[in-house]
Amino acid sequence: MPVENPTISFEFFPPKDEQGEKQLWEAIAELNAIQPDFVSVTYGAGGSTRHRTIRIACEIYERTGFRTIAHLTCVGSTRQELQNILLSYKESGINDVLALRGDPADGPGAQWSPTVDGLDHAHQLVELAAEIGDFVIGVAAFPDLHPASDGNFEQDIDVLLRKERAGASFAITQFVFDSQSYGRLVDTLKDRGSALTIYPGIMPVTNYKQIKRMLELSGGGMLPTIMERFDRFQDDPESIKSLGIEVATQICEEVYLAGAEGFHFYTLNSATATSKVIENLSRSWPNT
Repeated sequence: MPVENPTISFEFFPPKDEQGEKQLWEAIAELNAIQPDFVSVTYGAGGSTRHRTIRIACEIYERTGFRTIAHLTCVGSTRQELQNILLSYKESGINDVLALRGDPADGPGAQWSPTVDGLDHAHQLVELAAEIGDFVIGVAAFPDLHPASDGNFEQDIDVLLRKERAGASFAITQFVFDSQSYGRLVDTLKDRGSALTIYPGIMPVTNYKQIKRMLELSGGGMLPTIMERFDRFQDDPESIKSLGIEVATQICEEVYLAGAEGFHFYTLNSATATSKVIENLSRSWPNT
């Protein structure tokens, strides 16, 4: 049965320069009117944005008071360094983390390179955060299968359950462009006795070439019928944006009926498309 008041959350990434930081804070100011239930700040590939992630996550919390979830990966860090980062979050008032194994610096398809005295799996990072105590811990979920699972859906479910047993209480999915895949993930977890809240990741497409590349890297998928619609407008940026908003709105409606307790928007540090999707949803759900 659908929840009465689905949550709204946003994901941001640490900007690379002064102009990017200006755009980030402009987006946050615009989205502030929506009063999200939480926001999250990503970690770059190979841990490349570690210091910026820590700074931006702490600044967002300090400036807005939003519940802020800071991403953390195992890549390139020792156990002691990860523990220090978790403690720095705690000291800054951040009590929520998204614990990820993370992609190697050379990308998701590259071979995993262990860090000496580090961690190799997300469930180990969940355990570490739980040991420090009082963190609400989230993890990643993959409706279209993890790139390393070789098409083994049950293996993906086993991994999620292992992370839940280690202390995770919620998961945020990769981009959802097939509500049936999301529904299968949620239903299978429930059948296996899981209590994880699974927030669907919603990407309002504004750049088709960019999203195709992101889906390739993440192992995500887009239904052929949706891809064909985008293909027709690939040389028409404004039509792509309009279609992206329409598709994202439709996906939200479908996953809501499939039991989603909220929507996690990948904003790409821009407010326009996300705001429009939420405006569309508010016509159907006045409390959204």
